[in-house]
Amino acid sequence: MPGPGSCRWWRSRPPDLRTSRHCRMQVLPMEHGAAASPFGIMSLLRPLLLDVVPTIQQTAALALGRLANYNDDLAEAVVKGDILPQLVYSLAEQNCVYKKAAAFVLRAVGKHSPQLAQATVDCGALDSLVICLEDFDPGVKEAAAWALAYIARHNAELSQAVVDAGAVPLLVLCIQEPEIALKRIAASALGDISKHSPELAQTVVDVGAIAHLAQMILNPDEKLKHQVLSALSHIAKHSVDLAEMVVEAEIFPVVLTCLKDKDEYVKKNACTLIREIAKHTPELSQLIVNAGGVAAVIDCIESCKGNIRLPGIMMLGYVAAHSENLAMAVIISKGVPQLSACLSEEPEDHIKAAAAWALGQVGRHTPEHARAVALTNVLPVLLALYLSTESSEDLQVKSKRAIKNIIQKCTYLPALEPFLYDAPPNILKYVAGQFSKVLPHDSKARRLFVMSGGLKKIQEIKAEPGSLLQEYINNINSCYPEEIVRYYSPGYSDTLLQRVDSFQPLTN
Repeated sequence: MPGPGSCRWWRSRPPDLRTSRHCRMQVLPMEHGAAASPFGIMSLLRPLLLDVVPTIQQTAALALGRLANYNDDLAEAVVKGDILPQLVYSLAEQNCVYKKAAAFVLRAVGKHSPQLAQATVDCGALDSLVICLEDFDPGVKEAAAWALAYIARHNAELSQAVVDAGAVPLLVLCIQEPEIALKRIAASALGDISKHSPELAQTVVDVGAIAHLAQMILNPDEKLKHQVLSALSHIAKHSVDLAEMVVEAEIFPVVLTCLKDKDEYVKKNACTLIREIAKHTPELSQLIVNAGGVAAVIDCIESCKGNIRLPGIMMLGYVAAHSENLAMAVIISKGVPQLSACLSEEPEDHIKAAAAWALGQVGRHTPEHARAVALTNVLPVLLALYLSTESSEDLQVKSKRAIKNIIQKCTYLPALEPFLYDAPPNILKYVAGQFSKVLPHDSKARRLFVMSGGLKKIQEIKAEPGSLLQEYINNINSCYPEEIVRYYSPGYSDTLLQRVDSFQPLTN
């Protein structure tokens, strides 16, 4: 007959008795004052890390990791409990299961803030984690890469510390391993290191990361594609040289296939990569145009909604900003109607602001560009957004600049005429300026301007004497006979009636 202390005795008890005892065992630590705070919990778990039974050590480390992962207060309690040095020391001594649990604790602590990440660095974690990147077990490598990525993502100083510890060449080796999960986190870590500065990105480039990342763009694993495209974007964004190195890895036209991916975040990251390349020079933008990138991005924008559209919208703006020819490429690819649709459909102000900015970049080059934008009837929408009190300040500023950029080049007067009735004086002066430039040289436009009521509206505008607006009004009036201008001036009908009253007909 098994005794009360044996496992066989415990398994022989009825299930309800075992459950009730198990419940009491679970709540027992919380009945003690020492465990009533995070520091009390840590004081109970810390000795278990040194237990003679390996399973208890591993379970205690896993429990610490889950606590630290929950919020920054518990993570701080792990740091203040002086637990990290013990974990770091054990990383080099214990088996792979413990190493994974210890790396999880370091990752959970380091993810919350730069200060907590610095605490993991200060306790010597980086050297031990880098050694783990060389471990035979892929799970240990993955756990170490996670921890390094969470430390590096906070700022350039922490990323530099990761680089100085020798992590980058080993992370590049990790992305060449067969395990998909390891590839994902290694690519993510390389992106987190690269994003802070050109120097850090160059460090990643110098060990040959670009070629290996570029080879994985078409990997069937969606999450891996997320990380690969993101890492390449972080490298390309810093400088022309780095962007050219990414392009030289022959990512075009391969990356354009990602714009048709079923996963929306693959689409977004692909658009982001193309945007980061396009923004640098006209030559890089022209390369993208030649590869069919503008049309592909426009199709991608049409197939998405919300923030997924944002990098594509900005990419079109960057391309159009470089030159007349590149802006015309956006127009020919039917980019303007799509940008106009984004401006009208999207509820978020930051997306509307990006669309307004992009439209301004397309329309600012020549009268032909401005006309193409104006024909989509987007100018009244931009004006409404500029005047709306519900629009964010950024949206108002970008809408105003877009209106100004387009109007100052627009000679298509029917698109400008509604502004005579609705625009505030600071916009109205640009509209009047365009009429004053076009009307002196176009007799048909002068006639239509009278018939549409535009000349009458010009006479109703109250401009300050000597202002630029008044000068433009005078220039417009000089295009017409004096009696026509008087006829459409406010109060002229009263003047005529007074003449009727004072007129004495001849009598026989």
